[in-house]
Parts: sequence; C-alpha cells; structure tokens
Amino acid sequence: MGQRGKLTAEIEYRSGGDVFHELFRFKPHQISSISPDKVQGCDLHEGEWGTAGSKIFWKYTDDGKDKVMKQEVEAIDEEKKSIVLKALEGDVLEIYKAFKVSIGVTTTGDIDLVTWIVEYEKRKEDVEDPLNELGLLIDLTRDIEAHHATRP
Repeated sequence: MGQRGKLTAEIEYRSGGDVFHELFRFKPHQISSISPDKVQGCDLHEGEWGTAGSKIFWKYTDDGKDKVMKQEVEAIDEEKKSIVLKALEGDVLEIYKAFKVSIGVTTTGDIDLVTWIVEYEKRKEDVEDPLNELGLLIDLTRDIEAHHATRP
C-alpha cells in the first residue's frame, strides 16, 4: 500500500469567487486562453460541462514538461461552490496510484478564498509529494485572478 497524503492551499482571491467557480465548473476549456503557458487545452470527452460524471481531458505544462490528464468530475456542490476531480488517466498516475483535486470557494465578509486540496496515494515510498502540482494550481489561480481583474 502506497503512502497517502493530502496537501491544501488557500489563496485570497480578489476577482470574484463566483466567477472562479463558474469558470472551473462550466468553462474550463477557456482556461487555456487565460493561462496558455500552464494549460494548453481542456476538452470534454464525455457528458456535459458542469455536470458530475462528465470526463475532461487536460493538456498542461508542469515543471517545464508537457503532460496530459483525464479527469472525472466526481462531485459538484453548488452551495459550497466546490468541485471534486478524480484523475482517471495521464502522466500523474504514473507516479501516484490515486490523485484527486478539490476546488472550493468560500466567502467571509468581502474576502473570497479559493481552496485547493490535492489528495494522493504514492506508488512508491520515495516519490515526492505533489508540491509541483499544487504550485501549478496556485499559479493558475493567480493567472485567472489577474485576467478577471483586468476585465471591465
């Protein structure tokens, strides 16, 4: 049994948490135009955008390398503004036996927080924790925030 782990990052988001949630739920295919150095493509392989059970295929760059990942939208909670994505195929599963990403947006007063949770199970003990992947998600959040902040 591989070692399991969980990494969490909370990022203050100043461009509207609702907009961020809507982007990841209904329009993730637009992320490649917002952050083309990190995400080169996002295609719907099965189901409909914004619905649990749908399957999404990502082309992205991590640590200078081109990678791919097919994810299933495992759960969506509109009230909590959260989405859970489970990796089905791709580069990340060569290193990790299981890889799941949760995205949530919470609002406290006038502050929105984007929370990323990466849950994983390593294939081997000497595999590093997915800090690069978490860093990529944090950087992507900043790109999206900057993109929406510059729009009228």
